[in-house]
Amino acid sequence: MGLSRLDVFYRRLLLTKLFIGGWGKPEDLKRIFEFRKIIADREKCKSLVPKDYPVYISKTEELSDCLVHDGFFFSPLEHLVPGILPSEAVKARFQFIVPKKWQKNKPVCIHLAGTGDHHFWRRRTLMARPMIKEAGMASLLLENPYYGYRKPKDQLRSCLKNVSDLFVMGGALILESTVLLHWLDREGYGPLGMTGISMGGYMASLAVTNWPKPIPLVPCLSWSTASSVFTMADSFKMGPDIVKTVESPELLGLSETLRVSVESSSRGSVLRPEGSVFRPEGTVLRPEGTVFHPSSRKPVVPDPAQSDGAAKCCRPSLHRESISFMKGVMDECTHMANFSVPVDTSLIIVVQAREDAYVPRTGVLSLPEIWPGCEVRYLNGGHISAYLFKQNVFRRAIYDAFNRFCEKYPSLQ
Repeated sequence: MGLSRLDVFYRRLLLTKLFIGGWGKPEDLKRIFEFRKIIADREKCKSLVPKDYPVYISKTEELSDCLVHDGFFFSPLEHLVPGILPSEAVKARFQFIVPKKWQKNKPVCIHLAGTGDHHFWRRRTLMARPMIKEAGMASLLLENPYYGYRKPKDQLRSCLKNVSDLFVMGGALILESTVLLHWLDREGYGPLGMTGISMGGYMASLAVTNWPKPIPLVPCLSWSTASSVFTMADSFKMGPDIVKTVESPELLGLSETLRVSVESSSRGSVLRPEGSVFRPEGTVLRPEGTVFHPSSRKPVVPDPAQSDGAAKCCRPSLHRESISFMKGVMDECTHMANFSVPVDTSLIIVVQAREDAYVPRTGVLSLPEIWPGCEVRYLNGGHISAYLFKQNVFRRAIYDAFNRFCEKYPSLQ
């Protein structure tokens, strides 16, 4: 099947406004890369968030079919990597939507926000309240850093200003999801699961890699890495400060190994899974044991609409290397193969759109390759049309994943 034209248009419209500030502070990137090595290993980070981490309920509202609890806590990332979050994002806010009467057990699904999903109305209306009616299942909606009340004052709508913001968002959501899962567990709720649509599904997948117990996961319209979305040749525009780091990677505090990996990529490296780390052929391991892993790409022609500064320094070969460099850096921090495998992959149901052109899958390791045993369900249409008209399919997958958990782990309910 072909690709959705609506998805192509939407991606171009959105991505041209992202990362206008460049990479972000070099010192922040250094700390992010170091912390990624810890947070990607479930054994290393299982004690980062205490089981009794404080969570507060500030308000409760009674609706016709449910109770809506507004709550908050302070992001553990602020304690572990001080100052990395913008001040507005330190306080994490959530809504906990609970049925007035439980049907069986007290199941709760945590929903992480997709691109542009500020505050809670969209997820509450399209997913949470229908799930109460259909399955008696509660939902907890966490607000992403950089979104809603957690959006920095100088950020335009959903457009992250710096590349580093994406990495900070992912690290924060991993830890914050752990806080909420611990809180729900000690409050007597269960079984517990996670879901999200588009970016929310990807972030939910990251969060589950850290949870030390079997857990249902339903990522919808997402895939194994964020790099394929942000480094598409027809969408992503290289700013001057991003381009110049190809010739001077030390500007980001990165080792010479990254340059070796990027050069290997430009020659056409082959991607393959090897153990729990994603390694292209020809990639040189860094002393710490981690790797960069940009994939091979076709030559990219610079867009004449780019700024004069970018155009002057962006000869075709340098632009191509810039794309590979960006992909390598993004894969280092976002590729699912660089994180622990969830405890039980049979509890994972991935929902994908066959004509998805917003989250490209060509040339990228699939989730079943990284997580053997997970299920992938395909629906017809593109990314945007699936989001608008297939919410019932997403909910059905959530119910099936929870039922699978109940059948397999009756003693954990």
